[in-house]
Amino acid sequence: MQFSYYMPFGRKVLIVTGKSSKTNGALNDVCEVLKANGQDFVIYDKVKSNPTEENVQEGGKLAREFGAELIVAIGGGSPMDAAKVIAWLACGAQDNIFSYKGEKKALPMIHVPTTAGTGSEVTPYAIVTDHARETKTNVSSMQFFPKLAFLDGKYTKSLPYAETVNTFVDAISHAVEGMLSVRAGELSDALAEESLRIAGKKIRAVADYKLTETDRDELLYASSLAGMVIANTGTCAVHGLGYPLTYYHNIPHGRANGLLLAQFLKFSAEKAANRTGRIFKALGIESADELDNLFRIMFKEREKISENLLAEYAHKVYSSGKTKNGITPFTEQELFEILRKSF
Repeated sequence: MQFSYYMPFGRKVLIVTGKSSKTNGALNDVCEVLKANGQDFVIYDKVKSNPTEENVQEGGKLAREFGAELIVAIGGGSPMDAAKVIAWLACGAQDNIFSYKGEKKALPMIHVPTTAGTGSEVTPYAIVTDHARETKTNVSSMQFFPKLAFLDGKYTKSLPYAETVNTFVDAISHAVEGMLSVRAGELSDALAEESLRIAGKKIRAVADYKLTETDRDELLYASSLAGMVIANTGTCAVHGLGYPLTYYHNIPHGRANGLLLAQFLKFSAEKAANRTGRIFKALGIESADELDNLFRIMFKEREKISENLLAEYAHKVYSSGKTKNGITPFTEQELFEILRKSF
């Protein structure tokens, strides 16, 4: 890893990360490069698994006090998303990141993803927990695109099985939802299908937790392709339905998506058979039932959630309009059925 060519991005660097980067080697590699470049840096390693406004405000305050000129994000979706908001907050304090309407000027960023799932290194989105609305909220800006991203599968070697599965399924959900978005186009479809082809060939290796270095590199590539997809299309019902599962039940984001994805595709197949057929073909499967069986191997026992709560979540998501980006419209009852049958 060499940053020296990119010194114009800034000499004072804030590293934004969680705890895992100390064990997978990524943090040490970044620090060694910055030292070799003669760049000053401080580390903000307090990013939570689902960063909150308070979390990113703390990082933004540190960035301003240090006089950061460049942000380097190391980690999965949470550190990378937090880094984007911190890069914005570094340019001036904001009272409420969810209601701010002005231009989001941000410091330049370099991202080093250490999970193969979120694709945050190639998107303009940052997902932050919003306690006022009791959900996760997208804070976005064209300034949130990192200037550079370094992808190296070796940093995913220390991921435990559950996180490997969760992030893998998150990438699949990005590609699938992108193909079923009203904003889908020929370019996003091509990226999505290529991502799904790679993922489809790796399902058994992920399920068995037998991944070679080449597998890890290819999964990271597939994740970035899927990130490029949603950077163009956004997501739809799966993400919308998954947010209350994460907020109220602490189900990891990727797992929440995976628990819902097969049932979502079953309903979508009834309304958009051609496009779901292309999704199945790219993944190398015949149907949503086959995907459901594969995911059940990975996810094992599912969480227990009452139908009353699932009905509340369906109503909340339907009322929020978070499913309107999909080409297949869903009624509130259909959203409830997706949730009910998923659990």
